[in-house]
Amino acid sequence: MPEAASAPAAAALIGDSEFDRDTAVVRREPGVYDIDLSAGWTIISAVNGGYLLAVLGRALADTLPHPDPFSVSAHYLTASQPGPAVVRTETVRTGRTLSTGQASLFQYDADGNEVERIRVLASYGDLSALPDDVRTTAVPPVIPPLERCLGPEDGPAPVEGSSAITDRLMLKLDPATLGWALGAPSGKGEMRAWFGLADGRDADPLSLLLTVDALPPTAFEIGLTGWVPTVELTVHVRRRPAPGPLRVSITTRNLAGGFLEEDAEVWDSEDRLVAQSRQLARVRLG
Repeated sequence: MPEAASAPAAAALIGDSEFDRDTAVVRREPGVYDIDLSAGWTIISAVNGGYLLAVLGRALADTLPHPDPFSVSAHYLTASQPGPAVVRTETVRTGRTLSTGQASLFQYDADGNEVERIRVLASYGDLSALPDDVRTTAVPPVIPPLERCLGPEDGPAPVEGSSAITDRLMLKLDPATLGWALGAPSGKGEMRAWFGLADGRDADPLSLLLTVDALPPTAFEIGLTGWVPTVELTVHVRRRPAPGPLRVSITTRNLAGGFLEEDAEVWDSEDRLVAQSRQLARVRLG
């Protein structure tokens, strides 16, 4: 078992935390949901892509007959801003084991025109109904104990590009992947961290959609700076996570033509791989 941190004394419960309140959608009619995107989940001025995925994931969970996201693929079309938004969902197919749906999130421009921000295609099932058999060569990432890792609050001053979302997270980065914060990036596309929500809420399948996109970009450790917007993100949720902090490992092997991939693995406190993802992101060169 890995060394882990204890949760806050008054940890928030699943269903009653800031994350739950800020991802809650209000059904206007079947397949149409309203939400006010919270400024608390922004990076600089844009809403975080993982938070957006959790919002659409919650709407799809209400639309489809199965409770849990299994595979979620999202295309980010335009940057989302805090404020009112509309989510529209559609059931594509339902079966005994899996159901498939699609969802889009819309906001309005200055002229009142509807603008699509993100479009998702997802398959849902019931994670509790899966067999326990596991055959894998994957191993958990090696990360120092949580007390030897560093978060935004450990720096002498806010890190350039820091954002509101960091106040909502328990994020402790492996010092071996923090060279970028000291002006000496390693050149390796790696980022590793202990992860949780700041109010102590344990992870569930929906919050895993946030987890895979909540660490600093691997581009920082390659030596690049600035915004790294997501173009496409696919998440596979494999298990319901056990209570306790998660470990997240993200790697990039190839940057070409101003685009890079990020492969993420999320491990729970019982050394189980609970989520995987791959995203394509754009970087600013020069």
